[in-house]
Amino acid sequence: MENVPPPAHELALIDQELARLDTRRGQLLARRAYLLSAPARPAQTVRPVTAEPSPPAGAQNVLLLLGGVLLAVAAIAFTLVSWGHMGIGGRAAVLTGVTALALAAPVPLLRRGLRSTAEAVAALGLVLTVLDAYALYRVALPDTDGLGYTAAATAVLAALWAGYGTALPDLRGPLPAAVLTAQLPLPLWALATGATPLTIAWALLVTAALDTVAALWAGSRTVRAFAGATAWVTASGTLLAGGTLSVLAETPAEAFRPAVLLLAAAALGLFVARRAGGVALACAVVAGLAGVTAAGGVIRTAVPEDWAVPGYLLCGIALLAAVRTRLARPVVRGLTWAAGAVLSVSVLWALPSVGVALLGGLARVPEIWTGTPAVSWPYQPAAPVVLLVAAGALTAWAYRPLPDAWGEENSLRTPALCGAVALGWAGVLVLPLVLAPAYPVTVAVPLLLTAALLAPAVHPRIPADSPVSVTALCCAGLGSAGGALLSLGTRPATVTALAVLTALFAAATVGAVRAGSRRAVSAALACTAVGYATALVAASSAAAGLPAEHTAVTLLVVPAAVALLSARPRTRPVAMPVEITAAGTALLAVALASRQAPVLALVLALCGVIAAGTAIRPERGKAAGYAAAALFVLATWVRLAASEVSVPEAYTLPVTVPALAVGLLRSRRDPAASSWTAYGPGLAATLLPSLLAAWGDTHWARPLLLGLAALALTLAGARLSLQAPLLLGGTVLALVALHELAPYVVQVVDALPRWLPPALAGLLLLATGATYEQRLKDAQRLRRSLNRMR
Repeated sequence: MENVPPPAHELALIDQELARLDTRRGQLLARRAYLLSAPARPAQTVRPVTAEPSPPAGAQNVLLLLGGVLLAVAAIAFTLVSWGHMGIGGRAAVLTGVTALALAAPVPLLRRGLRSTAEAVAALGLVLTVLDAYALYRVALPDTDGLGYTAAATAVLAALWAGYGTALPDLRGPLPAAVLTAQLPLPLWALATGATPLTIAWALLVTAALDTVAALWAGSRTVRAFAGATAWVTASGTLLAGGTLSVLAETPAEAFRPAVLLLAAAALGLFVARRAGGVALACAVVAGLAGVTAAGGVIRTAVPEDWAVPGYLLCGIALLAAVRTRLARPVVRGLTWAAGAVLSVSVLWALPSVGVALLGGLARVPEIWTGTPAVSWPYQPAAPVVLLVAAGALTAWAYRPLPDAWGEENSLRTPALCGAVALGWAGVLVLPLVLAPAYPVTVAVPLLLTAALLAPAVHPRIPADSPVSVTALCCAGLGSAGGALLSLGTRPATVTALAVLTALFAAATVGAVRAGSRRAVSAALACTAVGYATALVAASSAAAGLPAEHTAVTLLVVPAAVALLSARPRTRPVAMPVEITAAGTALLAVALASRQAPVLALVLALCGVIAAGTAIRPERGKAAGYAAAALFVLATWVRLAASEVSVPEAYTLPVTVPALAVGLLRSRRDPAASSWTAYGPGLAATLLPSLLAAWGDTHWARPLLLGLAALALTLAGARLSLQAPLLLGGTVLALVALHELAPYVVQVVDALPRWLPPALAGLLLLATGATYEQRLKDAQRLRRSLNRMR
């Protein structure tokens, strides 16, 4: 069909268009002359003139796609349904003719610039070739094996489509379709021949190699992308099959065959890594893991089952030899990452044994000092070897010489050294679990490890705050705890181990302080030393047969020693955390003595003495002074309660009177001194025990006298602007009044209807909410008034 107009008509159209252009040119020239002759005007924003948008191509593509799909459906329906109504000649003629027309039609369409239409018709032609192959099988080769015929057909179709796409490079569909179809011939052929899984894996590997060739050297970017994706898929199938066969192999001969496959896949990965820069790292990692799986699988079948992991680990470490080669940096880095992955998995496998070495002694806590044997763990005999070999590999890798061409520092050297320290410590710690030596040796190993790690960590020439030193200190702390738990088998072992640990951490603290280490490091060492000293005193007391309350008294040796040592100038950097740790020891002593009131009073009094001694230091004067006063008062109350004193005022007033006299002298010499410091301890010494006695007294005399005294103190505090008398007196007065009125309140509440208390509570809440702002202002005013008092 001819769409070109006749020459006469076309000439008329051209003349009309030229006339229209001449008219428009005259208009533009006139406008230009006017603008040149017109006076200057302010500049205005010129809006660009945009052309009318062309109709979107999306609708056209959708229509072409739908048309191609409908034609393909029609062709399939014709082949499957209407095929039997025609003779063999007619069938062949129809399919051949339609296919030939569909494949030839894109040529003139491309010449006319109708690329989308050509793509749709070409896609229809490709579908028709598939139907041709199916028709050929149904008519000429019905007895042929289906898988074998499909393998051959897909190979022919892939070659046909590749040639067709090469002949018509403007078409984007045939070549990617050929790449996708080319993935099927070899695996289908292997399945058709009844091959083993290993043969199928080889077929996938050869297919991946062909895809790699296309991905590296194909001229079309689309083909390279499709070939690269299919290469990853088929190579992944090869690795999965090869790895599974290697793991399931039971003899070296069985493991050798998948090992060859995996090594071939590794070689292909290294080849791609050297040729393709974008995926070099990933390919090198996969190649390294494939090589480790191949060699490790053979070693696994040749050694006992418990030693399979060390075999894989040695193969992974062998990859680190690539650092000394002249391979490209991405390749070397990928092989190093693969080695790191193997090392990490091996270490994770050995971690349960480290946990048993550290926490296995907890199982002996209920059987403490019964002479039970040490903890053993025969389930992972290769764990120490794995940990020690991994530590050696990290050390060697950290100090590896880099090629001169790299010109870069090794930024991972410090993490590698930290890992080497931790893994070496873990390997030595696990050795007793496997070797099962005598009990003293089992206990001595973690102690010697602790000493070995503390020595370089506090060495003057080694920075104590470096990552390696901090790692060593952490390992020393964990190992010491494990050794202390292991020593619970016998009394001598426990006392000896705790004494050694106390001495080690005390010496390390001294070394860290003298070396000027970071405060956190020195404080951690000092607090650990105090903790082990506490455990040593407690264990020694228990070993000597002392009861718990007597052990509580001996524990106070630790906070007393800490108070004396903290006063020295050199220990000031760690004084605060050490004193807090010692306070925990004092609390433990109070808890142990709580069953015996007289001993508890003694412990509280001794704690008050220690706090009073600490209050001598200017920086601790205020807090320690308050603590000492509170402890002395508590000790007095406990002592009175233990003696079943019914008239505590006989003992407290002799203390209160001189205390108030001293407070009066203090306030006269220092007018700025707080009333709590001057009068608080003296008043509390009598008021609080009397309050407790009044609450348990059924007579009226003590509550009356105490209430009058509290009222007098409250008025005096308000008159003299003293917080301590005002608050202490007011609190005691309110509690005494509450105690006296409580029975009557209960009677009144019982007599009231059940609904009245909730109603009154609701009214109170409503009133409070309505006047919330005013109440808040009153509270703030009261607080300011109290703050102005001494």
